[in-house]
Amino acid sequence: MENITYNSLTLQLEGLSISNDSPQLMFVFLLFSYVFIIVANVGIAFMIIFDNSLHQPMYLLFCNLPFNDVLGNSIMVPRVLADILRPPSERLITYYECVAQAFTTHIFGTASHTVLMIMAFDRYVAICNPLRYSAIMSNRMVLKLTVSAWGVAFVLVGILLGLTVRLNRCRTLISNPYCDNASLFKLSCESVVINNIYGLTFTVVLFTSSIGSIVLTYTRITVVCLSSRNKSLNSKALKTCSTHLVVFLIMVFNGMSIITLHRFPQYSDFRKLCTIFFHIIPGSLNPIIYGVQSTEIKKLLSKLKRMLPHP
Repeated sequence: MENITYNSLTLQLEGLSISNDSPQLMFVFLLFSYVFIIVANVGIAFMIIFDNSLHQPMYLLFCNLPFNDVLGNSIMVPRVLADILRPPSERLITYYECVAQAFTTHIFGTASHTVLMIMAFDRYVAICNPLRYSAIMSNRMVLKLTVSAWGVAFVLVGILLGLTVRLNRCRTLISNPYCDNASLFKLSCESVVINNIYGLTFTVVLFTSSIGSIVLTYTRITVVCLSSRNKSLNSKALKTCSTHLVVFLIMVFNGMSIITLHRFPQYSDFRKLCTIFFHIIPGSLNPIIYGVQSTEIKKLLSKLKRMLPHP
């Protein structure tokens, strides 16, 4: 039975439930996934930043995704890796570190939606209003969209965590591999009705806004493509939009899986794995999907490959 300790500054993470013969395998998998995420995302971000041919609104807005993937995974994965090698009794974390981790985790999830929304707006302007694209998507507009995407995420998550840190705590066990808002407010013995209402509203508004904007944007793009006889325009629209749509669907599927599994406590171990995959899968696939689909990035990679010394 868990001891009742009020407002303890030391919390215990439950971690992943891994059988005795598989922690090393999980450790290696997560380690290689993390290294790949860092190398791939940092590499593609550097290519966009330092190559003038990629200084286009689409790629500049895309730079937000590698930054978000590196941030979200760097806060979560190293901590999970360390806890895999520790016995459960030693998986301790300070309350302030836990709040910071929860804040960053929710920023990662929220910014994934808001960044993809501003990228959808860029595709809409490029395909539906190509003659005014350069005038509309100026450097100033790119900056405004980027600030808006991150600003909305910080405000929404700031309120979410603000409602949680006001609560007194009477428990110390985080029933998760890492800290998030739900795990934190479950430590309280006070009423969390406001937290649940805001959390539900937060989720509904975020998903409705992102899915709604994508549906409206792609409906308009589809209408323009169907009414246009320009095969070059249609081919370009299909390539760029399919890339964006695949990334969006992966993110939504991962998010909905976690939300659904929260309703089934008997699958808590599976839910814990899904929360980790929510970070790892998009972070691993985003640079691959954009690298494979982008003609400019493929040309740059080919150029870099030719410059490397051959044995």
